[in-house]
Amino acid sequence: MWAVVAEMDKVFKALADQTRRYLLDRLHERNGQTLGELCEHLDMARQSVTQHVALLEAANLISTVRRGREKLHYLNPVPLHEIQERWIDKFERPRLRTLSALKRRAEEHDMADKPTFVYVTYIQSTPEKVWHALTDADLTAEYWGHSNVSDWQVGSTWEHRRTDGSGIADVVGTVLETVPPKRLVMTFGDPSQVTFDIEPYGEIVRLTVTHENLANQADYDAISAGWPAVLANLKSLLETGHVLPQAPWEMHAELRAAQMAQNDPR
Repeated sequence: MWAVVAEMDKVFKALADQTRRYLLDRLHERNGQTLGELCEHLDMARQSVTQHVALLEAANLISTVRRGREKLHYLNPVPLHEIQERWIDKFERPRLRTLSALKRRAEEHDMADKPTFVYVTYIQSTPEKVWHALTDADLTAEYWGHSNVSDWQVGSTWEHRRTDGSGIADVVGTVLETVPPKRLVMTFGDPSQVTFDIEPYGEIVRLTVTHENLANQADYDAISAGWPAVLANLKSLLETGHVLPQAPWEMHAELRAAQMAQNDPR
């Protein structure tokens, strides 16, 4: 409980500063900016901006992704949503939709050369256990509802198979990079690509999922609903030994059914 309070304190501290709120506004307007781009309209030294960005990152309000020599910054709306649930929703009904809309707008960006969707979660586990959970067919079946089947060697095929015994793979891709237990990159159908970055920090792990090169808005909507559900179930399994009481993707059952129907036998 106190750990949760401490993390929330970091968020409130980060939001209390006008400059840091401005930086979040900049990322809300255009996600995936470099530090230089964030500095453009601020009348302060680059080192000072770097310190503000570091505080926002420590509060998990932004996440970063390396693209060659560039380091791109993305707005992470999860802590804002947690503030909404803890400090807004219980005082005002019906539930406000403002932050959900913020999340969608914050993740819109140029699909040509930047990640389409970035999601960060923190798990009380080890990198080895997180890696095993991502690549073990039985474990993925337990928290994902599909078995991820492959030998996980670079160039190998991987399949996202249903667990109903039909043998149908709803996604087929190729393993592009594998660095156990730190990084896994694979195509996710065609043309999209998924990267898992696993970073240890004491007794916890920061897991960053980057899903890029999505074909269309429908795919974007699907993964925006799907990844948070899957990763919440993964986090629960690793931290408690049990998946969530209800499969979280069932909240988007129609969307999931429409996706799977594309691969059903005619």
